[in-house]
Amino acid sequence: MAASAASTSATSSKPRISAPHRAALEGNPWFTSIPRAQREALLGAAELIHVRRGTMVFRQGDPIHAAGGGFYGLVAGTIKISSLRQDGREAILAVLEPGNWFGEITLIDGSPRTHDATALEALDLLVVPPEAFARQMRDVAFSNAIAAMLAARVRMLYGLTEDATLRSLRARVAHRLLVLARGDATQSVHLRRTLMLPQEALAMMLGVTRQTLSKELNALSGEGVIALGYGRIELLSLDALQGLVSTG
Repeated sequence: MAASAASTSATSSKPRISAPHRAALEGNPWFTSIPRAQREALLGAAELIHVRRGTMVFRQGDPIHAAGGGFYGLVAGTIKISSLRQDGREAILAVLEPGNWFGEITLIDGSPRTHDATALEALDLLVVPPEAFARQMRDVAFSNAIAAMLAARVRMLYGLTEDATLRSLRARVAHRLLVLARGDATQSVHLRRTLMLPQEALAMMLGVTRQTLSKELNALSGEGVIALGYGRIELLSLDALQGLVSTG
């Protein structure tokens, strides 16, 4: 079983925000929307930890005061946010890239963690302890920013629910590819045309088998909408993908 971030798989230090770390943070629209004073206060309250690949940063059900818990800022590496059923089936909710902040839900409502967060590669993480996060929330500008973050995530969840109930599988695949093109949880204003993502991970995001997804991707490839490579998907026609989403 993967170790937790509180184990020897993670080491902590005073925050040393390198130029690449800061660039990752400033590439996230949510972080740059916060006034500079609140951004610097948030960074000043954080510890920098280094986490090994395969480590679970937190597990579903972990309490608010679990060792090493807090509000996290990812500055290097990627994290899988997922849920695992008792029968071993896994659902990937998101893959977080550098620049994203996460873990706020438990700190707001005091309930246990809602899902697992697992390092897909070695990570550099900023950790704001629960007490420091609570102090930050007393600042109106920061609490408004957290509210905006939650609103954006609710909108995304509504969209995924609409996909699952109203759209065809082809449209669901197209929609998820467009979401991933904006960095999944990041939802950057800039679209990228190359997605570095194994098809198995995409299948887990959509809740379908690898074989079912492969059939849909091959059809899109045959129509010239995408091109498939090892561990990557090239988006050749964003307009065609958007058309599939619109028509459902």
